[in-house]
Amino acid sequence: MKIIFASGNKGKVKEVKNIFKDTKYEIVSLHDLEDVPEIIEDADTFEGNAKIKAQVIFNKYKTPVIADDSGIAVEQLNWAPGVISARYSGENATDKSNNEKLILELKKFPQPHFGKFVCCAVYLDEQNYFCEFGEVPGNIIYEPRGNNGFGYDPIFIPTGFEITLGEFPLDEKNKISHRSRAFNKLKEHILKVI
Repeated sequence: MKIIFASGNKGKVKEVKNIFKDTKYEIVSLHDLEDVPEIIEDADTFEGNAKIKAQVIFNKYKTPVIADDSGIAVEQLNWAPGVISARYSGENATDKSNNEKLILELKKFPQPHFGKFVCCAVYLDEQNYFCEFGEVPGNIIYEPRGNNGFGYDPIFIPTGFEITLGEFPLDEKNKISHRSRAFNKLKEHILKVI
């Protein structure tokens, strides 16, 4: 059974395909589709944005969809950047520019810098809608380490570990990441219901 993952982020797609690899579901991404509609993520919650993505793609292709919205939330910044994590440093934000802006903001505060990665993953078809959340607490550091992750992974050390998410091998990261926690719960929900 085909499920569209409403994402063009190659890092996310790789993680999610890995999570669903032992199931009967074939995960296809937006890269596998033609004439993909524009998705405006203008909700103020992770679930709101994930649902927007799923709804736009389902309306266009009439195929079951999974989607997510995720980001980093930092206590000293009143849980910013949150839903604007991907565009934190502006319209043409890159992982590097986002990391640099976050580090600059945090240097105004004493260390450690506690934060958490948050992910909301949703499933949508013509009869069903459900969502699951995953979180990983940890601390933000100033010097990026590791090339295995993307986004804020190289500056985030999960609680209980000595290495950043950017230094984890993918299989190990998939055991603890916010996205893996949300999507593994979503997978279990899908396996029970669909």
